[in-house]
Amino acid sequence: MKLQLVFLLLFSAALSFGQPQTVAVWPDKIPGAIDNGSYKKEILYDGKGKSPRISKVVSPLIEVYLPAEEKANGTAVVICPGGGYSVLAIEHEGRDIAAWLNRLGIAAFVLQYRLPSDAIMEDSSVGPLQDAQEAMRIVRRNAAKWHIKTDRVGIMGFSAGGHLASTLSTHYNTEVYPADKEVSARPDFSVLIYPVISMDEKIAHKGSRNRLIGEHPDSTLVKSFSNELMVSEDSPKTFLVHSSDDSVVPVENSIRYYQALKDHKVPAELHLFPYGGHGYGMGRTDKTESNWPRAFENWLKMNGWL
Repeated sequence: MKLQLVFLLLFSAALSFGQPQTVAVWPDKIPGAIDNGSYKKEILYDGKGKSPRISKVVSPLIEVYLPAEEKANGTAVVICPGGGYSVLAIEHEGRDIAAWLNRLGIAAFVLQYRLPSDAIMEDSSVGPLQDAQEAMRIVRRNAAKWHIKTDRVGIMGFSAGGHLASTLSTHYNTEVYPADKEVSARPDFSVLIYPVISMDEKIAHKGSRNRLIGEHPDSTLVKSFSNELMVSEDSPKTFLVHSSDDSVVPVENSIRYYQALKDHKVPAELHLFPYGGHGYGMGRTDKTESNWPRAFENWLKMNGWL
């Protein structure tokens, strides 16, 4: 009987880890939303039953992953998976990252943000930013419940998710919806992994650029979403990772952002690796790009967040 009870408890724990708590970013009306009954969320599964991609997000969600209570250190990270503003690489750039952060004692929140679409948004260029701003505010509003310190909430983004993370880091005060101004959307730190940063045609990821601001955008829109041009002295401390052989998102994206941070005297750490390509998450080879998680841990310790 006791063995059966132990088994049930372990089974329940496994289920709860596999099915995290989810929080609706907009429990009521989504700002600037267009009702479209034919536009429905799609989950793309691989041969192992995992869902490595999500597309057509209509109602954005936060997946809540909390560390063991005895390990929790009060730091939290909102994670923005990449996918070219077309899909969300929800597993290796989202849930896998959350599990790793939990092992470090960090609360992790994987954001299923809306992907730009005129079919469901009045202004598709600001839809993802609306979701990111509100996600940061939700985490801070629930800080006591989730055992988080409100001055230790960071944003992390991969590829196009890195563009969203850097957009939040430079546009946290931009009014894109009627927000609760008493709760800040400013990240305390920013973590950008092979990020899209710029909308400059010379170095932009074309797919992300076209989906976010259109194929023939106004020059003011190009400038506004070229986040290397939007850095200020109040931008958060930043940790950047990129590979020189990245043929999808040119390494100049991270270099320009780092230089802008340096020019504005914002502490930043940039790790450039000769190999790795793009989309490797926490690393996939025995080459040096797979060392970035260890460097990130050291960076967190240096700043007193771990």
